[in-house]
Amino acid sequence: MAALLRGSALCALCRGGRVLTLKSLLIRPVALQQDRLALQISEIHTTPNRQGVSKAASHHWTSERAVSLVLLGLLPAAYLYPGAAVDYSLAAALTLHGHWGLGQVVTDYVHGDAKVKLANTGLFALSALTFAGLCYFNYNDVGICKAVAMLWSL
Repeated sequence: MAALLRGSALCALCRGGRVLTLKSLLIRPVALQQDRLALQISEIHTTPNRQGVSKAASHHWTSERAVSLVLLGLLPAAYLYPGAAVDYSLAAALTLHGHWGLGQVVTDYVHGDAKVKLANTGLFALSALTFAGLCYFNYNDVGICKAVAMLWSL
């Protein structure tokens, strides 16, 4: 009684701490033992094993969290100690934070190789223009900290 059964991807089995979908399992009856059917379950890997090849995503995630924490510290510092160092630090941190955030929007919503390349080029141009504009504002005008203070005083 040789039968070959391929399951659908709707059901998942948990075996040894790993989740296996029935789509990736090949089930073959091997032998009959005392009126019970013993099954041999073999895993079929449909994707190449790429575990541990790159930790770039993990480092990027950590960097995003670090910039967020730096921004949380810069906001009170901008209020308490306004100055050129805080202004330029805010310009860099805000631009980087916005660049990474909009990069995720591009990743999630833009599809197609040409469109992704165009969107990423536009994003880099926008980020460079934003940073240059904030630095110009800091150098030639009152700076980010004093500008926000002036807005609050209205």
